Amino acid sequence: MVRPLKPSQIRRLVRRPGIRKHRNSLRYKMRIKQGDTVQVISGDDKGKIGEVLRVFPERNMVLVEGVNIVTYHRKPQREGESGRIETKEAPIPVCKVMAYSKKQEVASRIGYQITADGRKVRVLKKTGEILD
Repeated sequence: MVRPLKPSQIRRLVRRPGIRKHRNSLRYKMRIKQGDTVQVISGDDKGKIGEVLRVFPERNMVLVEGVNIVTYHRKPQREGESGRIETKEAPIPVCKVMAYSKKQEVASRIGYQITADGRKVRVLKKTGEILD
């Protein structure tokens, strides 16, 4: 007679390589910062331009104003209250956005430069515009 496996034994068998046990131990380097203007380069919202509201380095995602709008159907919480439909932005992967220059209206990759006074600043590669 074969005994059924315990949940811990099942987890050990199906553990995927490359996945860390603690989610917070992995943080991605984010070249896009909060407050940057970005353009979406792929997906349903391709071509949309918005400001980065929040950055999630542990998930490698950004929250962009007016992009990736999702709808939530909320049930009433209290008696007498009616249900409602809410819409708000959801995070999108940072690889799907590029920094955007409002002056020259062009999307560009981000590079780094050392200024004359020794500061390291982020620069748009196409235009040379300093972001920081």
